[in-house]
Amino acid sequence: MNEEIVLPRDEKMESLKNITMVVYALYAFSYFAGITAIIGIVLNYLKLEEVTGTWLESHFRWQIRTFWFGLLWAAVGIATLVLLVGFVILFVNCIWIIYRVIKGWLYFNDNKPMPL
Repeated sequence: MNEEIVLPRDEKMESLKNITMVVYALYAFSYFAGITAIIGIVLNYLKLEEVTGTWLESHFRWQIRTFWFGLLWAAVGIATLVLLVGFVILFVNCIWIIYRVIKGWLYFNDNKPMPL
């Protein structure tokens, strides 16, 4: 039987906050083990419906955009390595992702939604 356990609102929100924090950590650790970003994006999509309508939804959108745009620019950077401009694109992308993770983490730590 698939019975859904209904958590009290405070416990549910704490659980969602923990997931949001874990995703930021997974994105940060992706510089050492790239697979962690994939785990993070999967968590984002699995829990997106549950955070809809809360201040955490903006963090999930921020994280999802960080992943997809980071992946896009990484692909562009790799594709242009032959032209040497790819190294610059990859470096800027790396800094941009770090900025997004830090900014998101700071807003999250202050219990504030991300300005989208």
